[in-house]
Amino acid sequence: MTSVDRDVVTLVDEALHAKLLRYLHGKGWKLHRAGSADELTALVEQRAFHAGLLQLPHVGSNRLFDLVGRRQSLQWIALLDASFWRPMAPHRNFLAGVFDFHTLPIDPDRLAISLGHAWGKGQLLQQQPSRPDTLEQFGIVGNSPAMLAFCHALRKASKVNAPVLIGGESGTGKELAAHAIHEMSVRSKHAFVAVNCGALPTHLIQSELFGHEKGAFTGAHQRKIGRMEAAQGGTLFLDEIADLPLDLQANLLRVLQDKVIERLGSTQPIQLDIRVIAATHINLREAVAKGRFREDLYYRLNVVNLHAPALRERPGDVELLAHTLLDQFAWETGGKVKGFNRQALRAMNQYAWPGNVRELINRIRQGVVMAESPYLTPEDLGMER
Repeated sequence: MTSVDRDVVTLVDEALHAKLLRYLHGKGWKLHRAGSADELTALVEQRAFHAGLLQLPHVGSNRLFDLVGRRQSLQWIALLDASFWRPMAPHRNFLAGVFDFHTLPIDPDRLAISLGHAWGKGQLLQQQPSRPDTLEQFGIVGNSPAMLAFCHALRKASKVNAPVLIGGESGTGKELAAHAIHEMSVRSKHAFVAVNCGALPTHLIQSELFGHEKGAFTGAHQRKIGRMEAAQGGTLFLDEIADLPLDLQANLLRVLQDKVIERLGSTQPIQLDIRVIAATHINLREAVAKGRFREDLYYRLNVVNLHAPALRERPGDVELLAHTLLDQFAWETGGKVKGFNRQALRAMNQYAWPGNVRELINRIRQGVVMAESPYLTPEDLGMER
C-alpha cells in the first residue's frame, strides 16, 4: 500500500464504483464519485484531482466536451462497456483526447498501472506558480532575457503615476502590458479603458473621447460619457496614438496639462483624475520630424518609455507560449488536441513570426480547429514547407 492516498474523481454507475473501490482502495487510491456531470464539475472545482475515470456510454455524449480537456492537470481514463465498440463521432473525439481507455470488465492490475501513469502526468502538468519576475497572471508569458527585462520595467512603471509610452511592433502585446501596469498600480480598483485611436471614425473621435450633451449635434439624442471620463480614477489606454489627428493631438495635450475636459455641447469643466498610457507600433520621433505628430505631445507622453520585444527577439519563448495557448484553446475540441509533434515545434522555433504573438495565437487556434490527430503538425498550423 502506498503511504499517501491519491485522489481520483469518477463518473461511473454505482455498481462499477463499488468494484473500483474494492480494486483500488488497497493500492492507495481514494475515489470520489460524482452522480452527475454537474456534481463532477463541483468536485473538480473543490479538489485538485490529477486523474479521473469516466464510464462510456454511461456519460452522455452531449456533456463530454464540458468534462474533458479544460484542465490539462486532470488526466482522464475512459471505461468502455464491452458493447461499445463503434462509438459515435463525439465519443471518438473524446477518446482521442483521454490518457487511456479500458474495456469492461476491468483488469484491476492494468487499471492500477494506467491510473498511476495518468495521475503522474496530471501532477507534472499542474500549472506552476508564476515566477516572481514574470507576469503570467496578466497573460504575459515568457522567460527569455528580453521578456524578463520587459516585465521588470512594467513593474517599475506601475509604481509611479506618470504617463507611459509603449513602443513595439504590432502583435507584441502592448495592450496586455498596459493592463498589467494598471492592475499592479494603486489605480487597479478603478476602470481600465482602452481606446484604439486608429479605429475611431474621424467625425466621432471628439465625442468618443470627451463625451457630449444631449442636442450637441445632429443625432445626439442623449448625454454620453466619453472614454476619458469613463476612466476616472483609473487608466486610459490610447492604442495606436500616432493615428490621432493633429487637431485632436492638441486637445489631448491640453487635457494632459490641465486635467480638465468639457463634453461637446457643454461649458461645464470636468476635473479628471486619470493616468494615460499610450502605445504605437511606429517610431514617434520620425513622425515628429515629418510633422505627423506634435513634438510637445510626444514629450508629454514619453515620460516613461517602454519597448515590447518582438517574438523573434525572445529565444525560447515560442514553445512556452505555444503550449500555454494550446492549454487555453484545447477545450474547444473537448481535449482532443494534446500537444505538438516534433516537426511542428521545429517549424515554430525556426519561423521569424512577423505578426508576433498575435500571429502565433491565430495559427494555434487554427491548428486546434483543423487538427485530425492529438498532436498538431506543421500542416495544421499552416506552416508546411
